[in-house]
Amino acid sequence: MLKKSGLVVAMLFASFAAMAQQSYVEIEKRLTPEQLREVNLTPEQLTLLNSMLREAAQKDASARKPVAEEIRQRQGMGASSLIGLEDGPIKSRLKGSVSEWGPGTVFELENGQRWQVLKGEMKLRKPLQAPDVVVVPGIAGRWFLQVDEDMPKPRVFRID
Repeated sequence: MLKKSGLVVAMLFASFAAMAQQSYVEIEKRLTPEQLREVNLTPEQLTLLNSMLREAAQKDASARKPVAEEIRQRQGMGASSLIGLEDGPIKSRLKGSVSEWGPGTVFELENGQRWQVLKGEMKLRKPLQAPDVVVVPGIAGRWFLQVDEDMPKPRVFRID
């Protein structure tokens, strides 16, 4: 019984990091009644744990924006310099045609942005003339250029 309750508490804390980006939800609403019984916490302990987790979530939420701002200030960047930190997908159209890409290939979009391929290669069967594209954010600040949703997406970075 003690091992199970320890496991439930460990899973709760492990999942907390992923949930920190959302607003706080009390433990009683996240666990089933059976799981709560397995943990065997007193009402006072549940209240204290909820309070501690709520406080941690608030600190995490308030810390996120100052960290991004501090990075910008240290590097002398403006708000738009940390591409992807707060941006979503970028929809545009390529200038000209594309028949292939590989590391070093530069794509110029109609919106004025320029993106260079870091990883990924592709040779198309026939060139595409000014295709619609989406520059899609990925994990850890990575960006990918989607020429067609059925084609591999090269990893790109902004060069302008």
